Amino acid sequence: MPQLSPVLKQATPVVATRGEGMYLYDADDRRHLDFTSGVGVTSTGHCHPRVVEAVRQQAGQLIHGQYTTVLHNQLLQLTERLGDVLPPGLDSLFFLNSGSEAVEAALRLARHATGRQNVIVFDGGFHGRTMGAASLTTAGTRFRAGIGPLMPGVAVAPFPSAFRLGMSKEEAVEYALRGLDRVLATVTAPAETAAMFVEPVLGEGGYIPAPAAFLAGLRERADRHGILLVLDEVQTGFGRTGRFWAHQHSAGVVPDVVITAKGLASGFPLSAIAAPTELMAKAWPGSQGGTYGGNAVACAAALATLDVIRDERLVANAAEQGARLLEGLRKVASEFPVIADVRGLGLMAGSEFCLPDGSPDPLTAQRAQRAAAERGLLLLPCGEHGNIIRMIPALVVKAAQIDEALTLWSAAVSAAAE
Repeated sequence: MPQLSPVLKQATPVVATRGEGMYLYDADDRRHLDFTSGVGVTSTGHCHPRVVEAVRQQAGQLIHGQYTTVLHNQLLQLTERLGDVLPPGLDSLFFLNSGSEAVEAALRLARHATGRQNVIVFDGGFHGRTMGAASLTTAGTRFRAGIGPLMPGVAVAPFPSAFRLGMSKEEAVEYALRGLDRVLATVTAPAETAAMFVEPVLGEGGYIPAPAAFLAGLRERADRHGILLVLDEVQTGFGRTGRFWAHQHSAGVVPDVVITAKGLASGFPLSAIAAPTELMAKAWPGSQGGTYGGNAVACAAALATLDVIRDERLVANAAEQGARLLEGLRKVASEFPVIADVRGLGLMAGSEFCLPDGSPDPLTAQRAQRAAAERGLLLLPCGEHGNIIRMIPALVVKAAQIDEALTLWSAAVSAAAE
């Protein structure tokens, strides 16, 4: 009998039969508080009525209109609507299916537009599992092991991970920017460097926000050397961090290319890259395309998602509830020394488990995550050692659900620490 690949490992034992808002239900109709949101995908919660209705209507009219063959209204409307939220000047869009595909498209565009081959990425970044995207990924060897040789031309610079470096935030930024300058002086000359790819908050790498001064330093160096600044907002975009884009926490920093996916369509596969038209036009003919990109049903879901985010003020809610979540997580950490650091931005929150000597403690982290699942709270690990437990609730989360999660989390950590 056919079965799923044995390599696929589920983080929780739940077999979901339906979802509603912040909750998933299993075959026994047991309710599970979902603080994974499908790895940050179900931004408006499970089966938001307005998204469901938009999808239902669209599926009865046009399911697929391949957008290098014909155009359709949902694609045109979504392109126009995204103009209301995109960073200034980024007025040209290319739609795809997944974050990895969008990263590959941004990489291709950067090389075409600059005539340069090399790219710089940052320690702990995750950009995907396809060959080009995996070549840019340093969040863990599991994403790139055994498939080499990987794409050449990738240089890795430090990320300002203050906790891990044992530095203040300011010291970590100075250290990381000095390291970037050294990479430009010793590994990839500016004249050979097409782009820098960076996540405004490391995702798989451990939920570490990039300080504003760091992103400003990248922008300054990109401008000085004619390098494109590509911000991977696959996980951080669409309100997740309490601003529509995470880089908007860094005043004055505007990317040359922004990559979006995950929360864009409330669970439907859709991704995009956005860039100024002048830059996008430098992509070589035939380099952009794909069978399913800009699918009509996915575009309808994205349009409804934008409506819900606007009408329900979900970006502001992410900021408010994110602050409540981080405050509560820090309180739990103060009671249990197994949690050495709590960090995040908006509704991206991570708790890092360490041993008394400061080394990673993945075993206790895993016990806490399992104990939470047993109590009805679904969470995910991250970090190269798997010792960070992340919380990514949907943007519709309410204060009472934050408090419910914190109560369950405290009990889970207590059980894990015994």
